[in-house]
Order: sequence, then structure tokens, then C-alpha cells
Amino acid sequence: MTSTPPKRAIDYSLYLVTGRDLLPSGKVYSQAILGGVTVVQVREKDADTGEFLTIARATKTICDKHNIPVIINDRVDIAIAIRADGVHLGQTDMSVEVAKKLLPPTTVIGVSVNNVNQAKKAVEDGVDYVGIGAVWDTKTKKLVQPVVGVRNVGELLDVFAVGECGIKTTNLLRTLHGSVSISGYGLDGVAVVSEIVASREPREVAKELKGIVMEFKSGLSMSNGLLFSTSYLGGPVTKENIVEGVVELMKRVRELNPLVHQITNNVVATQSANVTLAIGGSPIMATAPQEMEDLAKICNSFLVNIGTLTTTTQEAMMMIGQYANLQRKPVVLDPVGIGATQYRKNTVNELLDTWQATVIKGNAGEIAAIAGSSEVASKGVDSVGVGFKDPASAVQRLARREKSIVVMTGPVDYISDGITTISLHNGNELLGKITGSGCITGSCITTYCGVAASVPSSTGGDVPGRMVKGDMLLGAVAGILVLTIAAELAVERGNVRGPGTFLPSLIDELWTLDTEEVRKRAKVVLHST
Repeated sequence: MTSTPPKRAIDYSLYLVTGRDLLPSGKVYSQAILGGVTVVQVREKDADTGEFLTIARATKTICDKHNIPVIINDRVDIAIAIRADGVHLGQTDMSVEVAKKLLPPTTVIGVSVNNVNQAKKAVEDGVDYVGIGAVWDTKTKKLVQPVVGVRNVGELLDVFAVGECGIKTTNLLRTLHGSVSISGYGLDGVAVVSEIVASREPREVAKELKGIVMEFKSGLSMSNGLLFSTSYLGGPVTKENIVEGVVELMKRVRELNPLVHQITNNVVATQSANVTLAIGGSPIMATAPQEMEDLAKICNSFLVNIGTLTTTTQEAMMMIGQYANLQRKPVVLDPVGIGATQYRKNTVNELLDTWQATVIKGNAGEIAAIAGSSEVASKGVDSVGVGFKDPASAVQRLARREKSIVVMTGPVDYISDGITTISLHNGNELLGKITGSGCITGSCITTYCGVAASVPSSTGGDVPGRMVKGDMLLGAVAGILVLTIAAELAVERGNVRGPGTFLPSLIDELWTLDTEEVRKRAKVVLHST
């Protein structure tokens, strides 16, 4: 009695889907395979049977030469004819049940899914993998179902999965990172069409894509796939080590003088720049979209503050986040007044769907708006009401969902990376009485994250798969602690009579703040959530 041979093990890391209308030459498959493509799907929606068969055979000949699996889109008969390794079925194609009856038992079967119900059905049908998509909008095929979006992929990752459609070098890292589920599952690979087949250098493009995928996958098991470390500069998670980490970052900021690019509220751009200078950074307040690519190469960190949103700044914000991701540099999002208008809500969602925020910073009303919670209301840029019943859990949940550090400011500040949650209890009420106090908080966080990104983590340097090295949670904590402790000292000077005299005193205290004062005054609480 003979047993059924096993199905071929397939590496889905870089899954090339063919598109002949985009091909620059017949050598593209060989070049793409040499660049790192791990599996090829032949998709010919407009070809008749004879033409499809000819194309499939030619593709298999090339792939066999390089020991690369071939999967046929839709056509079970073509897959049988060329002895393909697998078949990929859409929701309107032949059912999995019928395909299994017709195909050899060694054939891999994949299915496209667009929602949770389709994914659950694929699991019940016993498919070998699912293709989730479209993740991004695409021009390579007419979409019959809505775009899933990066931030909605995670809930579908209950089976082996490949992200499909619209994936390019510019959004690949965002796709991989944003698609990690709450439980830590990530994509097994990405399906790419035009980025490779329409390129004049398919080998180099494939090599770049494969490198990003492998870099990410090698670090996925660390911190539930988060692209930053929580090393506290080499120590365990204790109040003492957090404070010492902040002190170390304060010293390094003054030594390194990081270049901090800020697209921010023009009402308070001057004081944001002055605060950045006072703590040891060097601000660049540029908003022209044409400058974003060059600035991403030279700056250490980036602040995107939607306080005075315009169509021009919106375009610049879209660009700088993508370029910052490509450069593996931290980008801080401050969704000022997101609850005030639908335009602001739509803009923030578009930004978060396009690039990966390292830190999301807002007041309780702004955090509630991003989280989709009605627990806290807002009026303009301010929160109203009593706030979250359990703020520590609220920021932790949002951090896990967005794969970002989340900072919620208020009388008590809460910070979480989805694993560790910290509250900070320093500050003075006058800090909330000056225009743009939240904006300057974002400037401080961005400055310290820029230096934290250049500090090796406890693993000894860049950690594969993480967007930056060093400790972004610590950078966010440093930005809050330095500002709030300086606010306490400013009021204690004796010459502050109200908001008008408070701001210049605050800037002076930021300039002269001593590390011993931080050690002495820091009120840090670790939360078990």
C-alpha cells in the first residue's frame, strides 16, 4: 500500500503574479527569479485556452530551471495539463471542493479572500494558503471587492496568508508591519505584479522587495512583530531603568544635536522650534512636498501635526511618512483636533493607511477618535468629560492595534507600546493654558525619538525587521518627562504670573534642565494591563 506523496513546500515570501501587458521583455521572469522571487502565479484572464496553455508551459519551463513553484490562476484544466504545483481560486471561480476532486492530491490550493467570513470559509475548505486583498488599490486588475486596507489585514490572519494587490517597494514595509494581527501573526509573503513586471530592472526590484520581506520576517517574533525595541537602553523594565534611560537620552540629544523635521501647526511653529532648540535639537519647519524626499535622508526624526491642515501640507504629510519609513527613521503623528471635522478624520485614516507611525500622540479626545471610542468626547482640539475609565488599557489596546507607541496626554500622561504601559504624573496646570502645549509635546517626543533611533538596543545594534534601532517607547517617555518637569520648575521660579510669563520661563528651564532634577522629580508608574 502506497501513501500519498506530500504537497510541495512553498516559500511565499515574494509571490510574483504575471501580467503580460506590462512586460518590457521576455526575460523578466528569469531576472525576477534571480532577484529573489520564490513562487510564480500565471494569471491570464483574457487569453483563450490554447494561448493560456502555451504561456503556462513556457513559464513552467523557466521556473523549473530555477526550481521555482508555479501556480495557475483560476484554470484547473491548465494546472492539470502542465502539472503545476498549485491553483489559485477567486471567490467567483470553481469551488475548492470541486477543484480538490479534479486535481492531483499533491496540488497546492490557494483562495483570494476579502473579509473574515471568506477567510473562515477558506479554513473550513482546507486550503493551503489565502491571498488577502486587495491590500492597496491597483490598476493591474479590476477590483470586484473593496480594498481591504493594511490596518484591516490582521484580523484575517488565522491561516497562512499572502497579501495581494498594489504592493510596491514604497509601501511594502507598511504592508508587512501594519498587517500583523493582535495575536502576533504576520503575512507569509506578498504578491506583486506591476512593481516587478513593469520594471526595466526586474532583478534589482525583486532583490529589494525580497530583502524587505526577509528583514521583516527575521524580526517578526520579537515584541509581537513591533518594529521598535523596548530595551530601556539595556536594562529590565523598572522605574529606575526608565528614568536612567531618559537621563542618558537627555545627554545624547545635547551631544548629537538631532535634526528634527516638523510639519506642524503654523499657529505655534515658532515656539515648537524654540522648544526643540532648548532641549538640544535642531528644527526644520518645511512644508513643501518637493522637499520631503531629500529631508527624509538628512533628518533624524519627523513630526506630522495636522493642527493647521491644508491640501499642500496634507500632500507633504503623505510623502514624508513614506520616505521616513523607507529610511527606517521615526515619525510621530499628532492628530490635532481629529474629532472636530470629517476632513481631519479622513486625513488621519489616510495617513495611517499609507505609512507606519512610530508614535501616535494625542489628548484623550483625539485618542478616542482614532480608537473609534465614544468614551471621551472632544470640543475642537480639547477633550471634554471625565476621560477613559481605564486609560492604561485604552492606550495599550490602541498601541497593539496600530503597531505604534501611543501617548495620551492629560493631567496624567499614559504611554504604551502594546506590551509595556507607563503613566507619568509630573507637570503643572499652566502647561495646559498656553496655546500649542500639545504641539510642543510632540516636538519634544520627536526630538528624543530621533536620538533614541541612533542608540543601539540591548541586542547590540540594528534589529532586523524593526523600523529603527534603539528604544522608541523610551524616546516618548523622555519627551513627556523633560517637558513636564521643566513646567514644574518654571512655576517654582517665582516670576511666573500666568500663561504669558510661563512660556518663556518654560523654555529657559528646558534649556537649563539638569539630569539630577529629572532623577529626583520623575513620577513614573508601571501598569499591569
